Amino acid sequence: MNVVVYPGHFNPITNGHTDLISRALNLFDKVILAIGTSKQKNPKTDLADRIALCQEVLAEYGDRVEVEGFNTLLVDYARSKNTNFILRGLRTVTDFEYEFEMAAMNQALAPEIEYVFLPTSRECSFISSTLVREIAALGGDITKFVHPKVVENLSN
Repeated sequence: MNVVVYPGHFNPITNGHTDLISRALNLFDKVILAIGTSKQKNPKTDLADRIALCQEVLAEYGDRVEVEGFNTLLVDYARSKNTNFILRGLRTVTDFEYEFEMAAMNQALAPEIEYVFLPTSRECSFISSTLVREIAALGGDITKFVHPKVVENLSN
C-alpha cells in the first residue's frame, strides 16, 4: 500500500487542506493526516479536539484517510508509519521557501524520505487556518472556507 503522511497543525482544518487530501488520494492509497504539537504554535484548541474535528470532516474518505496526533520528529513519525512520503501543500512563494528548507533538513535526517509538494487549487490558494480563526473570532462568515462541522465548532 502506498501511504503518505500529511503533517500540520490543522487549527482548524480548511477547505484547502481537504482539497489537498482529495487530490493526494489520486496519487496514494492512503493519507495519514498527522496533527503535530508545537511549543512555538501554542494552539488554543486541544490536540484531541483537533483530531476529533478532522476525523468528522474527513469521514467521507473512510479508511483511506487516517487522523492521528504526533509529538516526535516528523521523519521518525513517517518511519513509524512505514512510509517514505511526506505531503506538503504550497500556496505562496513564502510557503515554498519554508517548505524547501524543512524538506532539506528532514532529508538530511532521513535521506530515504521523499517530499511530495502539491500546489493548492486556485480556489483555495488564499485560505489559511490563521485567517479563518481571525474571521471567525470577529464574527465573520467562514462558510466558504471550511466544512460545516468546523463552522459549528468555531461558533461554540
